[in-house]
Amino acid sequence: MVAAGVVALWLVALVVLDAVLAAREARHVRDRAAEALHATASVGAADLALVRGGLELDQVAAHRDDAVGHLALEVGALTCDLPPLGAALVDGTCRELAVSRVRLEVSTAAMFQLEHPRRAPLHAERVVIDDAKLSFGPSAFVSGLGSISVAIDHAEAGSTVFRTPLSWVFALDTMVAHVELPGHFTFSFDYHDGSITVVGFGGHVLGTAPVVLPNAALARDGHEEMVLLADAAEEIAARIVEQSVTDWVRERLR
Repeated sequence: MVAAGVVALWLVALVVLDAVLAAREARHVRDRAAEALHATASVGAADLALVRGGLELDQVAAHRDDAVGHLALEVGALTCDLPPLGAALVDGTCRELAVSRVRLEVSTAAMFQLEHPRRAPLHAERVVIDDAKLSFGPSAFVSGLGSISVAIDHAEAGSTVFRTPLSWVFALDTMVAHVELPGHFTFSFDYHDGSITVVGFGGHVLGTAPVVLPNAALARDGHEEMVLLADAAEEIAARIVEQSVTDWVRERLR
């Protein structure tokens, strides 16, 4: 009976702490985003559940407009799966971070060229993304190509340390997305099992190629992460073009 009473008191205490700590956790997320991006950040409603283990945030946003460039990040809903029964009080790692209705606009990669923040970046053991639209200016991703827009239907990634909003790409497991290049040239791609398949207009498969994602540990900061991603994107594009030409020649030689 004593043990049951102690457990009951602990659960009641956790419920009380939910209301007390929810606002604090929202402020922590806001301050971490503001410092990491040198932006003005805000968080809407926050719901903390220490018993079942979870933190839900609505309308997370960060905006920056200065001499360096423009950055706008908006997340409609964010859910962090935490250890249950109050263990999150000592271990705040997200076992799974699920984000949806993401809108990101970046004018230049220099927006991520930041000094080391005082606060440790958010760490998630797994990341799930739904309904995300990413827009990159001409110098933000692949120089000389122009603006790029990426619409992500669904993506899943492994263990991620969020230096930038795109850090999860280094641990990518699967993703279905659409890409729009300058001139309204649009194609879709499906990435899974270390391979990417690109489909063009009319459902024509442009090519399938193996992909080796860069190692995030090679980057010292968010800017270097963006450089690694840009190099990887150019390499993947070159492989797809090479594979498309090879397939075209084989088809003609049959």
